Amino acid sequence: MAPLPVQAMSPDSYLLVPLAELPPEEGWLARQSCPVIAVGEGEAANAANADVLVAASAEADPLVAAIERSPVAAMTLVQVLRTVAQLPVEAALTVESLAYSTLQSGAEYRTWLRARDAAPALVAGGEGEPIVTRREGNVVSASLNRPDNRNAITVEMRDALVELLELVLLDKSIEQLKINGRGACFSVGGELREFGLAVDPAAAHRIRSVHNPGRLLARCASRVSCHVHSACVGSGIELPAFAGHLSADPKSFFQLPELGFGLIPGAGGCVSISRRIGRQRTAWLALSGKKINARRALAWGLIDEIL
Repeated sequence: MAPLPVQAMSPDSYLLVPLAELPPEEGWLARQSCPVIAVGEGEAANAANADVLVAASAEADPLVAAIERSPVAAMTLVQVLRTVAQLPVEAALTVESLAYSTLQSGAEYRTWLRARDAAPALVAGGEGEPIVTRREGNVVSASLNRPDNRNAITVEMRDALVELLELVLLDKSIEQLKINGRGACFSVGGELREFGLAVDPAAAHRIRSVHNPGRLLARCASRVSCHVHSACVGSGIELPAFAGHLSADPKSFFQLPELGFGLIPGAGGCVSISRRIGRQRTAWLALSGKKINARRALAWGLIDEIL
């Protein structure tokens, strides 16, 4: 049987349900293959049976529009968030990576790739090391050092983060690692010009399994603090969210844009962010693609302090 085109799936791409009418039985949400958006205000015992909660139907409109543009990625997002909530971090990261790899072979991502002006290519480094470190006693300070590229997480930057975090894990005399970013912003996230470089989705999953800053940061989180400023987009918030303490400049903002590429957060954000703010708010961030400011991030628990 030939696979159904994406358009044929759209009538079943989401459920929009009044909060008061959500089925109450345990396990109902797990049986739904698409995102469930509940509309209503107030406390409800059955609220856990929704992927996203909104107060009014108008607030659901942008979520519905995003889901209809990328129904497979939206479905995969909520399935991953439901699953990782029940798993330890390492297993949860594996689930996220497998789902991300699946989407890398999908029509939505491939359509986005084809729409770009240029073929994917490695982005050359800037001046100096990608991460500048300084040690004072038992404290290591590390600064992302590609301000001209807005500290995008290139292959070069990823490898530098892996090297830094492996050192912290090996050297128990390092009591604290402090991470920040140089330049106008902390990080705009994954370098989009490098998207599509992986030989195949399976190879990409292997890289995320054995060469992933998020996995390493999670293992030493109690010794890591991050301070972010201005743009914290995609992996620019997914990775800091693993830190034991995360502070932000008052003018910081946070955004998960991956659904627009036919993907889900793949740098660990389905795990790190949902463990800070819950799966429903994480789903809202990823489905809407909207920015939130530092005040809302603090109120939600995405960050621990505004400095």
